[in-house]
Amino acid sequence: MGAEQPETIAAIVAAHRAGTLTPVQTVARTYQRIRDHNDPAIFISLRDERDAIAEAEKLAAKDAAGLPLYGVPVAVKDNIDALGFPTTAACPAFSTTPMHDSTAVARLRAAGAIIIGKTNLDQFATGLVGVRSPYGVPKNSIREDLVPGGSSSGSAVAVGAGLVPLSLGTDTAGSGRVPAMLNNIVGLKPSLGMISNAGLVPACRTLDCISVFALTVDDAALALSVMAGPDPADPFSRDRPLGAITPLPSDLRLGVPRNGQLIFFGDKKAEAAYADALKRWTALGATLVEFDLEPFYETARLLYEGPWVAERYLVIKDLLASAPDSIHPVTREITAAGARLTAADTFSALYRLQGLRKIAERTFANIDALVLPTAPTAYTTTQVLANPIELNSRLGTYTNFVNLLDLCGLALPASMRSDGIPFGITLLAPAGHDALLASIGRVFHADTRLSLGATGAAQAPLAALPASSGDEIPIAVVGAHLSGMVLNGELKALNGRLIEATRTAPDYKLYALKTTPPKPGMLRVEAGKGAAIELELWSLSSSAFGKFVNAIPSPMAIGTVRLADGRSVKGFLVEPEVLGDARDITAFGGWRKFMAEAAKT
Repeated sequence: MGAEQPETIAAIVAAHRAGTLTPVQTVARTYQRIRDHNDPAIFISLRDERDAIAEAEKLAAKDAAGLPLYGVPVAVKDNIDALGFPTTAACPAFSTTPMHDSTAVARLRAAGAIIIGKTNLDQFATGLVGVRSPYGVPKNSIREDLVPGGSSSGSAVAVGAGLVPLSLGTDTAGSGRVPAMLNNIVGLKPSLGMISNAGLVPACRTLDCISVFALTVDDAALALSVMAGPDPADPFSRDRPLGAITPLPSDLRLGVPRNGQLIFFGDKKAEAAYADALKRWTALGATLVEFDLEPFYETARLLYEGPWVAERYLVIKDLLASAPDSIHPVTREITAAGARLTAADTFSALYRLQGLRKIAERTFANIDALVLPTAPTAYTTTQVLANPIELNSRLGTYTNFVNLLDLCGLALPASMRSDGIPFGITLLAPAGHDALLASIGRVFHADTRLSLGATGAAQAPLAALPASSGDEIPIAVVGAHLSGMVLNGELKALNGRLIEATRTAPDYKLYALKTTPPKPGMLRVEAGKGAAIELELWSLSSSAFGKFVNAIPSPMAIGTVRLADGRSVKGFLVEPEVLGDARDITAFGGWRKFMAEAAKT
C-alpha cells in the first residue's frame, strides 16, 4: 500500500474513467487488502467477493461521466440498512433483514458506488470508544493499542487502513468525529436532516445523522453531495441546498475558547497540538476570536444527564424487557436510565436547550466557525475497559453539544504527535454551512501535509475549483435548448456558455409534450421512483438569465433541479396539469435519444 496506488475517491474515479484501472481491479484490491489486514472485528458482514466483482463488471456498461462514485468501494455502518446484508446494530438478538436500501445507500449505489460490507460499531451506536460490541474491537489503524473510537469504529478503521476510500458512520454525540481523529482521517458530520435517516436504526432519533469518513475533505464533500437532499420517507429530512466549495475567504473569523476554558485532562501533548493548529490557521490568514465555551459545555451535559437518554431507551426497550443479557452491560446501564425520566424532565430540558441555542446563535453573529479539538486526549483499549463510562464521556467533551445546537461539523487531521497518537481539530458552524466548512477545511488539511490515514500515501495537491463569475447563473436545459437543438440559438443569442453535460438525480420523469416545436417536460417525482435524465448546464449573466426566464411560455417552468452529484440548479420543469395527453419517454433517458429514435421512424 503506498503513494503509487490511487487511494482517494477522486484518484480512483479518475483512473476508472481514464481506463488505467477498472472497477473490477479496484474491488479485487479492496478484498485483498481486507485479507492482508486480517482484522475480523472491522466488518460484521462482508459481501461475497464474486458478487461484488460481478456488480463492478456490470458498471462497465454504464456512462462513467454521469456516475460521480463510479466503481468506488464503500463500507456501511451496521445500523444503516443495505440490501443483501442483515442490520444488527452490533446486537445479534436485534438483527433484522431489510427489504430495501436506506435512502443514503440507495443514492450511493445510484452514483456508481459498490457496497462491500457492514462495519462494527459500539452497540446501538452508544459510545465513543469502539469497544462495546460482541463482534470484537477493531484495531486502531494508526496505533493498535489505542481505542479505534466509536461508535462508528469499523467504518473509521476501514478508511484509515485504506481498505475502502469511503464509509458511512452515524453521529449523535460525536461518533462521526472522534473515530476520525483517532484514525487520522476526515469525518464529515452534516447538518441535521441533510442526509435522509430513512433506513437508520436510531440512537436518538431527533439528533441522529448519517456521517461520512474519507481520506480527504473533497472526497467527503463529494459523498455528501451525492446523498444530500430531502426525502419524504424521513419526517426529519430537511431541504438544505449544499452550496459550492469556494476559495478560502480573505476575512475568515474563527472562534476559539477563552483562556482557561479548554480541557485536556492533563494531556500536554494534545494541548500543544491544538496550539500548533491555531498557529497554522493564523498563518493561513484566519483571525482568531475568543468566545465563551461554557454554554456549550452546559449543552453537552444535557445529552446524557437529560431526557435524550430516553430516546436511546425507546429503541431497545422491548429487548431490555425480553432479553436484557443480549445487550452489552455498559450499553444496558446507560440506556436503562431512560425509563426513569418523566415528561416534566423532558420539557424542563427543552426549555433550557432553547435558551442555550439562542446563546449559540449570538456566538456565531461575528464568527464564521468554531475551531476546537476533536477530542481532548486519546486512550488505550486497556484504559477504557477499566473505566468505560468516565473515559468515554471525556472523549465527547467537544462533540456532545453539536447536534443539540443544530450545528454542522467537519473533523480534520491536524498533526501526528511525537508519541504516535493522531491529533485532530473540528470546525463547527450553524446548520446549512456545510460547504463553508469544506471550503476552509480542505485548505487546512492540505497545509498539514499529513499522509492519508494509515496508508502512508501523500496528499495530492488540492484540485482547482471551477472558475465562475459572480454575475453568472447556471441553468439546466433538457430539451429544445440543448446544443444543436432547435431553440439552442436563444441561449447563444444571450451569450450563454455551455458548462457541462450531466444528468439529474434519479428522481425525474420525462414527457413528450404536444407543442410546436416539439419539447419535453420534466417532472420531479418521489426519490428513486424516476430516472436520471440527461441535460446540459448553460451559464447566463444575471440580466440574460432574467430575460431568458421571462420569455419562457407555459407549460414550461423554471424550478430547482437536483443533479446526479447532489448539486441543485435552476432548470426547466413542466406544469403537471398538461401531462394527461403527453407521452412518458423517461425510458429514453433524455430528449436527444428520444428525438433520434423518432427521426428513424
